[in-house]
Amino acid sequence: MKNFIEWLETSFSPRMTKINNNVWIVTLKDSIMQTLPFIFLGSLFAMLAILNDWVPWLPSFWVPWGWTMGLISLYISFLIPFNLMEKKRLRRQRIIAGLSSVSLFLIIISPQVIKDGVPGFTHSALGAGGMFVAIVAGLFAGWVMSQFGKFSFFKDESVIPDFVRAWFDAMLPVGVVIVTGWVIVDILHFDLYNTVLAIFMPLSGIIESPWGFSLMLFVFCFLYSMGISSWVLTPVFTPVLLAAMQANMDGHAMNLATNATIYSTYLWFGGIGATMPLVFMMMRSKSVKIKALGRACLPPTIFNINEPVVFGAIAWNPTLMIPMWLQGIVLPLVVWLFTKTIPFAPIPMYQFEMWYTPFPFATWFTTGSITAMILMVGVFALASAIWYPFFKAYEKQTLMAEAVDVEIATTAAA
Repeated sequence: MKNFIEWLETSFSPRMTKINNNVWIVTLKDSIMQTLPFIFLGSLFAMLAILNDWVPWLPSFWVPWGWTMGLISLYISFLIPFNLMEKKRLRRQRIIAGLSSVSLFLIIISPQVIKDGVPGFTHSALGAGGMFVAIVAGLFAGWVMSQFGKFSFFKDESVIPDFVRAWFDAMLPVGVVIVTGWVIVDILHFDLYNTVLAIFMPLSGIIESPWGFSLMLFVFCFLYSMGISSWVLTPVFTPVLLAAMQANMDGHAMNLATNATIYSTYLWFGGIGATMPLVFMMMRSKSVKIKALGRACLPPTIFNINEPVVFGAIAWNPTLMIPMWLQGIVLPLVVWLFTKTIPFAPIPMYQFEMWYTPFPFATWFTTGSITAMILMVGVFALASAIWYPFFKAYEKQTLMAEAVDVEIATTAAA
């Protein structure tokens, strides 16, 4: 174990940090995170839409949902090249790059502007279902614009105003982006939209298996236990999880691997790795250090924010890293067993991305089910059982260290 931890610390973690700081990865993460206000607001409208089933005279809350979460891929297509230009210090091209990507994205998905006489964008690709396509469009547009970042039709000593030069210089890369999409989709009649989805569908299929679901959450816990933020996985898993939730809401599937399941309904009590039981144990510890840390971590833990306990106790501490890994393996399999294999509790069918909502309120909001509450309590008890023996070992180590410190202080005072 010692050699394994040393390898993680000296080899694996630095490599992951390098990937995490890559300009393209950072751009993808930042772009998705910048859409969170729309995702959160869309979740609120989706929850309010439940009222439409009981109070028919209320206006449909699915309309504002469509103008927030329903346009998430459109926003992503703009933000990726926009942020890339910012990070490559090509700020002059950032807006043009974003708009070029939006044009390419719309070419690829060919949205319907009017359907059944109702105005509005109705193509499902504008929402979560088109995020992979939006990412591809954004990355391509960003790449093209970065290739022409220092290109100019004019010499430095030209008397033509800078803003006019910028207009003409942007025409070439914009033309490359638009013409590429036009030729591929409209002239060659190549279904680029479904091709991109087909490439990424295997990932969705893997995650929607018990072992794939567990593997995904283990990876989250594994990286986080080394102090590597789970946001590094955002470009990979967020589009899949949101698309799965969209399919559930449309009645096309019953996907367990959704943000609602993971962060709000059954799994991550207190944050990634189900650290809330650990915080409760720390608050009752005999160790002064652990007890103080536990009390300090309680307020954020209630709102599923666990950076304080992770970086204060778990990260690079083998005694607590192992149970965190186990949480990512065992808990997903149990939830899978009692929702998909044995339909004891329901799979969340409502979009609910407000992960900071305390348990058990979030569980009730996403399911409205008593059996879901029972399963949630059972999973919490299991998470506590996993943490307990490792916590006691950690507490014993800390108490021994505190005793040595007291002895040294007493000796020094004498």
